[in-house]
Amino acid sequence: MEKSGGKCIILSAPSGAGKTTIVRYLLSKFDNLSFSVSATSRERRSYEANGLHYYFLSAEEFRKKINENAFLEWEEVYKDQYYGTLKSEMTRIWNSGKHVIFDVDVVGGSNLKKYFGDKALAIFVQPPSIKVLEERLRKRSTETEETLKARLEKADHELTYSDKFDKILINDNLDKACAEGCEMVKEFLKS
Repeated sequence: MEKSGGKCIILSAPSGAGKTTIVRYLLSKFDNLSFSVSATSRERRSYEANGLHYYFLSAEEFRKKINENAFLEWEEVYKDQYYGTLKSEMTRIWNSGKHVIFDVDVVGGSNLKKYFGDKALAIFVQPPSIKVLEERLRKRSTETEETLKARLEKADHELTYSDKFDKILINDNLDKACAEGCEMVKEFLKS
């Protein structure tokens, strides 16, 4: 896929660090940004809509698209639970004349930054601590003890990726983190 078009804003973080909330805030502040809807093979949550939150595919459908080279990047995050960025999403957004904003896990964010280089601003949203992250995940009430343990172990590993990003945004206060993220994006888009 040719890397023409606009710029990219990549937000990555361990699950529960607040990146999705910050992405929503940035989308409300910048009318020239458009959200890249990722594809996943995980189960759809009750409040999620296909094509809005994710493109929900079966694991088999996801693997078929991998074989068709339909992804810019993809990862098997847990057994048969895939996440990825469809090339068609980039085309759709850039054809609309907007810049792309990604809400992806740290491996996906790192891969996108490598792919786009200087055309991308990669922001790592970091929780103040693993303990705070655990509290946030528990408040969601979407995790079993087993999945919570797996997410926390994964988060501990994901924190080691922060040096692969252009900026680190510590989310110890959501309003402050949103404002700081806004400034980072504003600076990048005007350069």
